[in-house]
Amino acid sequence: MLRSADLPKGVYRTCHRKRAPVPYTKAQLKSIFKRFDTNKDGRLSKQELRNAFASLGSYLPGWRAVRGLHQADCDGDGYVSEDELDDLVKYALKCGYTIN
Repeated sequence: MLRSADLPKGVYRTCHRKRAPVPYTKAQLKSIFKRFDTNKDGRLSKQELRNAFASLGSYLPGWRAVRGLHQADCDGDGYVSEDELDDLVKYALKCGYTIN
């Protein structure tokens, strides 16, 4: 066993524990996406999606916004409405975002 007295002067024993990443829940993601509906029209534009994915820590939030829109926009109007939000949340869950 390594004792503190065995270490060179100025070197201290430390214990580094890695924390397991905690994934977001469906409810948390839904709340985050709703928060980014900045104009409060009940639907998310590509820019609003981009901002939401950036807040989740996406490396390419613009690309994620386009992919998320493609996955969730069932009626093809270019927005994610309240009815389509569950599909967007499913997509975000597959991406594996975690709470930092």
